[in-house]
Amino acid sequence: MNFYLPKLIGHRGIKDLAPENTLFSIIKAKQFNLRWIEIDVKISKDKIPFLLHDDNLDRTTSGKGIPTQYLYKQILNLDAGSWFDIKFKNLYTPTLKEVLQYCSQNNIGVNIELKPNIGFKKATVLAVVKLIKKLKFSCPYYISSFDWYSINLTRKLLPESYIGILLDKNNMYNNYQYFFYKCKKNNINICGFNKKIISKKLVKTSKKYGMLITVYSSKNIKKTEANYLWNLGIDSIFIDNPRSYKKILNSN
Repeated sequence: MNFYLPKLIGHRGIKDLAPENTLFSIIKAKQFNLRWIEIDVKISKDKIPFLLHDDNLDRTTSGKGIPTQYLYKQILNLDAGSWFDIKFKNLYTPTLKEVLQYCSQNNIGVNIELKPNIGFKKATVLAVVKLIKKLKFSCPYYISSFDWYSINLTRKLLPESYIGILLDKNNMYNNYQYFFYKCKKNNINICGFNKKIISKKLVKTSKKYGMLITVYSSKNIKKTEANYLWNLGIDSIFIDNPRSYKKILNSN
């Protein structure tokens, strides 16, 4: 299967228009003709990979505390939509298995971002890798994380998969050459950069080392910004609201 990334990837589904990391948010992304989505994955107490961005359940569900304190059947019963809008009160937090099956059925690519809780890096990687090896699904995917340990272990266990490292100002390297040397040494294929650290030099060096480049932001990236980034050589941009990109999406 030839691997490529589209110009636009839905961020946590499409998080400005629907509760993030829910199946509804992914379905909404499909309605906008997005061909790839990004999701955040953690594990429950019984080591079931499921979708959640934060270290704890508090912001985006009716639960409290860290997810590794709860069995998935308990997490499943939480309200994962009312925080966004009361009309979404019946939404739940889906498993990674459910999302991969849906994306396979609908030809949607998936960026699985590993978000391990402290003390659960190895357990999270092992649970996700076990599922990927066991589950029969056909959608293209790649796995990314800010955490080098998680990425390196994933690479070791899934040698044929595409793997990405994420960077922002908190973990950026002063020495580009060393960073990209480390990427090549560990067979990293994709670099995801925070929009705030993007520069012509960084993009040029990334391309020199043969990396695919994605850009993300804490806020929706405007179309004017996106055009600038694409002109620099960025491959893909994570977006929270695709409404201003309809012309591009409809041409897919």
